[in-house]
Amino acid sequence: MEPTVIDSVALAGSVAAHDMSPLGLFMQADWIVKTVMLMLALASLWCWAIIFDKAMTLRKLRRHAAQFEESFWSGGSLEDLYDRIGNRPSDPMASIFAAAMREWRRSAAKGLTATGQLRTSLRSRIEQAMNVTIGREMEQLEKHMPFLASVGSTAPFIGLFGTVWGSMNSFSSIAVSKNTSLAVVAPGIAEALFATALGLVAAIPAVLAYNKLSNDLAKYAARLEAFGAEFSSIL
Repeated sequence: MEPTVIDSVALAGSVAAHDMSPLGLFMQADWIVKTVMLMLALASLWCWAIIFDKAMTLRKLRRHAAQFEESFWSGGSLEDLYDRIGNRPSDPMASIFAAAMREWRRSAAKGLTATGQLRTSLRSRIEQAMNVTIGREMEQLEKHMPFLASVGSTAPFIGLFGTVWGSMNSFSSIAVSKNTSLAVVAPGIAEALFATALGLVAAIPAVLAYNKLSNDLAKYAARLEAFGAEFSSIL
């Protein structure tokens, strides 16, 4: 009976020696598991920075697009509108308008709007100028989106690697101590599962945000393309 009591006290002491808080699990982990945890934590922080930046940028661009469309369809002179914003377009839609008007003015100055054939050629150049501008603006808006996709697809596997490595350490502890009690196994397993949890914490918001932002960017690109088609018809 006495050895059992002694073993129980020893096990209770060994359990108490381990801090099971997230910080404690990180500090007690193997250096490889620590590296995995740090990578996942930094990836999660960078993902949230991208998410907030893209969300605020899209909100601002939609507001600017509505203001520009109100000015564009107000019935005022397009020449005057171009003179106001031509050199300093504040958003992608204004940049598309400025690119088309720039090409129009340049062609009109060379007398390329006189005949039907020349006007057809001019329309093609204007549409090309607008398409190039749309592509350039969308490329800038889609910057860092691949990082969200990469984190969403790889973070669980990186966390799983940390889990496997931590589990290996736990089994090594069992082999060395020749003790299969939870007091020996629990700390390593907890560290391993914490790495998996961090992988999911990084991956789930990244996947959800990537899908939502990709949909919003696609809608905004369609809005720009629709404006370009309407403006080309007007010209």
